[in-house]
Amino acid sequence: MKIAFVTPELNALVRRTSLAEVAEFLPRTLRQEGSDVRVFLPFTRDLNTEPLQDLEQVGDIRVKDGASKITLSVYTGHLGDLPIVLIDHPTLFRSRAPYGDEEGPYADNWRRYAVFSRGVLESLPLLNFTPDVIHCMDWTTGLIPVIRELEYAAKDPDHPASHAGTFFAIHNLAMQGPFEREVLPHIGIPHRVFKNVHGVELQGKVNYLKAGVEFATIIGVHSPSFAERVQTTKRGDGLEESFRRRAKELVGITNGIDYKAWDPSNDPLLPHTYSLKDKDLNGKRKCKDALQKTLKLDTGARTAVAAVIGRFDADSGFDILAEVLTRILERSVEVVLIGSGKSEILERVRTMETTFAGRCRLIEQYNVGAAHALLGGADFLILPSHFHSSNSLCAIGMRYGVVPIIYSGSGLEDTVIDVESDVRHGTGFTFKNYSGDSLLDGLDAARKHYKEAAEWRTLAMRCMKQDFSWAATAQSYLKAYRRVTRRTKSSAVDE
Repeated sequence: MKIAFVTPELNALVRRTSLAEVAEFLPRTLRQEGSDVRVFLPFTRDLNTEPLQDLEQVGDIRVKDGASKITLSVYTGHLGDLPIVLIDHPTLFRSRAPYGDEEGPYADNWRRYAVFSRGVLESLPLLNFTPDVIHCMDWTTGLIPVIRELEYAAKDPDHPASHAGTFFAIHNLAMQGPFEREVLPHIGIPHRVFKNVHGVELQGKVNYLKAGVEFATIIGVHSPSFAERVQTTKRGDGLEESFRRRAKELVGITNGIDYKAWDPSNDPLLPHTYSLKDKDLNGKRKCKDALQKTLKLDTGARTAVAAVIGRFDADSGFDILAEVLTRILERSVEVVLIGSGKSEILERVRTMETTFAGRCRLIEQYNVGAAHALLGGADFLILPSHFHSSNSLCAIGMRYGVVPIIYSGSGLEDTVIDVESDVRHGTGFTFKNYSGDSLLDGLDAARKHYKEAAEWRTLAMRCMKQDFSWAATAQSYLKAYRRVTRRTKSSAVDE
């Protein structure tokens, strides 16, 4: 299968969000599974070209830009065996970051990503590449399905873009790319599609994410349960009607993790390695002891260590965690937090660190080495957020035998089976209400099981056995891509 994979970020080249990880590991794995994949990115200012081999300009293309046309340069290269295509323009891309700067998003992002979308489609003949599927990542690529349908499939049947269906993947539903309706003539989208049903309009604005949802052949979100949840008013972020209307074309696929980067049996950042062959998990116990000593925590194998990794704000659930952090520490649970946040929040955590010396430690800013060491030694992974755009951290924690504690409506339900509901197959603990007290109930349930050492060891090893590899995920994507191609061929026959 031939796949054009379009993204604003790629982990090894330019990273702004966790989307970058998905955008790299998925096409890499698809290529390993035998697909012909090429990754398309804007050639932005901070894109690191050092990892690229054979980088060269292969030609220029002309695309619509308002009432006139603009020239874009097309570069190709390789990231290992992964083909990369960069769409370049000196002022729209090369001199700027993917989304914005310290002052916020760029005011002309509507133009930048309209031009980029056109550049991707118009580069296909230059590259002599006719994809079966164009995989679009988030709002920055939302116009691609619209332009493909209106300008290629309807008017230029011989163009490579007209033969390709579109898979529109939503990584972050909250970021939608809304712009004033006045941009319509400048991005080349006719006013007749400025409507709510099968159109680009939402709340009186042009919405790039909605454009992708309405016009893509198939729409993807990050888990099967989330595919159900986005059809509700509570979780649809204004797009619930579109999701309900297109429910038959909506799929949920759980993301994978890189088991080469996250492998406790061969992790150079751990003081001791361990695996399922280590029936007593002695290596993990040694990692915990080393962690406690390094961070000057109270030592003791039967004192539970809880990990919290992320940004300390309401979006990550830190608001409800902060409500009960004192009560958690009073339960003789040691808490280690890695991440960043506003100065007043960090100061509050530092106060807790002083008050509960030996039981609370803060590691400011994300640090890869510290994250590996923490997961190697932790017993619990607290994931309090009301919404997770990816299951990656949860899946990585489970790989290291760290048992997750999650909110039941967070989107991680497809990753974690609640022990209280299914003792034989459970892999973590859930709390039902989004509140501090409910989170505490989930923690107390975990503590109850933690008191039984043999039972807890079995639970930790069950977590380690779960397969969240990209290879398994890639098969689900290939199945979805086959749906894209079937529908695209069917549409062509109907016409």
